[in-house]
Amino acid sequence: MSLLKLLIFHPILMLSAFTGTADGYYEYTSLDCVYSISDYSDMVFLVSYSFNKAVYLQFNSSVGKYIGYTELGVKYAENANKDQARMQQEKAAVDTYCRPNAQVLDSAVRDKTVKPKITLRSAREAGGSRPAMLMCSAYEFYPKKIKVSWLRNGEEMTSDVTSTMEMADGDWFYQIHSELEYTPKSGEKISCMVEHASFSKPMITDWDPSVPEAERNKIAIGASGLVLGIIIAAAGLIYYKKKSAGRILVPN
Repeated sequence: MSLLKLLIFHPILMLSAFTGTADGYYEYTSLDCVYSISDYSDMVFLVSYSFNKAVYLQFNSSVGKYIGYTELGVKYAENANKDQARMQQEKAAVDTYCRPNAQVLDSAVRDKTVKPKITLRSAREAGGSRPAMLMCSAYEFYPKKIKVSWLRNGEEMTSDVTSTMEMADGDWFYQIHSELEYTPKSGEKISCMVEHASFSKPMITDWDPSVPEAERNKIAIGASGLVLGIIIAAAGLIYYKKKSAGRILVPN
C-alpha cells in the first residue's frame, strides 16, 4: 500500500444512508472515494449497498458497472447496468463528487499534519540462538494513520515483525512502536521506514550496528562524567582564587 493510499485513506469521503426496521434488519448505503495520488488521477468512486453488514451490490468506477455479490445482488446489478442515465451519472461522480470534495478535505487535513519524531534502537542484542531485536518508534504525530515497516537491503520484511496500534498520547498526538527480530548478517542494511501524511515521501532510518548500544551508552555516560568533572574542577579553581585574593598576609 502506497503512502497516500494509507493516509488519504478509504473512506476519506463517505456519504451514508441508513434505514432500519423494528425487527432489527437494516439497509446501509455508502459512497466512497478512494485514491493514492495527490493529483487524484487514480481516483475511484464506489457505491456500496449492504444488508445487515453484508455488501450485496457495488458500483466501481474503475470497472464501470455494478457488480452483484449475492443472488439478489446479481439481479439488481443487471437491471442497474441497463439504466444508461444512471450509469452515466455514476461514472461522472469521480469528477462531480470525488475530486471537488477531496480537494477541500485534503487542504484542511494537510495543513494540520505534524511530523513524527522517529527513534531506532537496539532492544536486545543477539546471543547464542536468541536473535537480536530492534525497536522503531514514532512519537507525537498527527493525524493518527501511519505505517511503520522494516527493510532489509531495501526489501520489505514481513516476518518476525510485531507492531502496536496507534496509541493516543492524550494531547491530540499519537505514538506507535514496531519491533523486529532478526539474525545479524555481515554487509546487510536494516532500515525502518515510516509513511505518514506529513511526509512527501517515506522517511527511512538506517540502523548502524557499528557501535553496539551498550557501548554507546558507556560512551555517553563517560562523556557526561568527564564534562561534569571539568565543571566541578573549574568551579573549585575559581572559588580558590577568590578566597586567595581576599586574604591579607601578615609577616612574622
